[in-house]
Amino acid sequence: MTKTSLGLEENFEAVLCYLFFWVSGLFFYFVENKNKYIRFHAMQSVLVFLPLMILAWIFGGFFGVFSYGSGWYFFAWISWVFWVLLFVMWLILMVKAYQMVKYKLPIVGDIAEKNS
Repeated sequence: MTKTSLGLEENFEAVLCYLFFWVSGLFFYFVENKNKYIRFHAMQSVLVFLPLMILAWIFGGFFGVFSYGSGWYFFAWISWVFWVLLFVMWLILMVKAYQMVKYKLPIVGDIAEKNS
């Protein structure tokens, strides 16, 4: 393993790309401009977690407010599924990044690789 421009080990910095979901991914994408491995994980973090969090907030917040009392708990259930999916993916991606595995998710991984 090599040191990054921030002086951290590659695997530790790759985990940090996922730590605060898309926010930390965005930070490391702009700060780490030389290490392609870190930039890949940072971009994948942004491309995965930002859209999923937006969808979870939309279904849980916006639709949840308008469906309250009308018996439409379907939207709250969808929001819960998104949050569980986010948590599971978060754990898997952090473990794979720590193990120095370039774990590419379908579609998003290819886009992240092109932009890293």
